[in-house]
Amino acid sequence: MTEIQTYLCSNQDLKYRDFQSKLIPTVDKSYFIGVRTPVLRAYAKEVAKNEIRHEFLAELPHATFDENQLHAFVISLTKDFDECVREVQAFLPYVNNWATCDQMSPKVFKKHRDKLLPLIDKWLESGREYTVRFGIKMVMEHFLDEDFREEYMKKIARIRSDKYYINMMIAWYFATALAKQYDAAVKYIESGAIDTWTHNKAIQKARESFRVSDEHKQHLISLKK
Repeated sequence: MTEIQTYLCSNQDLKYRDFQSKLIPTVDKSYFIGVRTPVLRAYAKEVAKNEIRHEFLAELPHATFDENQLHAFVISLTKDFDECVREVQAFLPYVNNWATCDQMSPKVFKKHRDKLLPLIDKWLESGREYTVRFGIKMVMEHFLDEDFREEYMKKIARIRSDKYYINMMIAWYFATALAKQYDAAVKYIESGAIDTWTHNKAIQKARESFRVSDEHKQHLISLKK
């Protein structure tokens, strides 16, 4: 851990730290070291191949945002599905901001989508803000293309939360769905299946997308509440 913390501190960028802390207001500024993302990604590849990997992943909770980001990147490189799931499950309770949640995107999940579905159910029902957000993100990443599942669109539409970062992810999910699975997704917007704030935010994000046609955008404008 000392080796990793020393490396991170030696790559500190104070201006970047200040910039990051403004983007993530839910945690104190002192939580940030200020290591740029490309540096963290490159270092994650080294840690992932090093014997220090298991010690680092087991050392929870971490003291800094940058360690959590590194943790998310190392997990994302894990090649064995079952091992990756164990690492994700152990880490999710300690994820305390949207950025760390969103950076965790295990590549191996793409090869095991059917095994992923029961895990997503548990994440969506967990009640923990960033665990729920992660579950929605996994549906968005893995089940809006060739493996599209409308049953999960229905599950996400039913989520009701007072947590900002859950509702933002729901809006992001439906905006992406309007770009990839318009006919299915627009039904949920037309019927008012999601709460008003999230409904309007999804429309806003869809209208900002280059992947949604002008014709569809015009229809979405008429559905704004």
